[in-house]
Amino acid sequence: MIGDVLKRTRLIYGYKASEMSSLLGISNSYLSEIENNKKQPSLELLRSYSEIYGIKLSSLIMLAESFEEASQLNKSQEFIKKTMLRLINFMSKGEEGLDELLDEKKV
Repeated sequence: MIGDVLKRTRLIYGYKASEMSSLLGISNSYLSEIENNKKQPSLELLRSYSEIYGIKLSSLIMLAESFEEASQLNKSQEFIKKTMLRLINFMSKGEEGLDELLDEKKV
């Protein structure tokens, strides 16, 4: 499920797949496999994602775990809407709001 979160986060941040694969130093096809949950990214690659997005690695992993929990409860759409609203709010506040954003992960 982390692939879903990585793809949605990429889209929220406005990166094209080709831009992201270049920034990560991986092929477009490998990025596609990750985003379609066919391959699991390494911890090093997840660290690169977090650096690109300017968020903590632990926050990125927590976001993926929260998304997976919501998906198992068939609440993934609701989770995405709420998280996107919180992310927009966070982006307008700056870095200090990210931990608060992820602490409100309950759907």
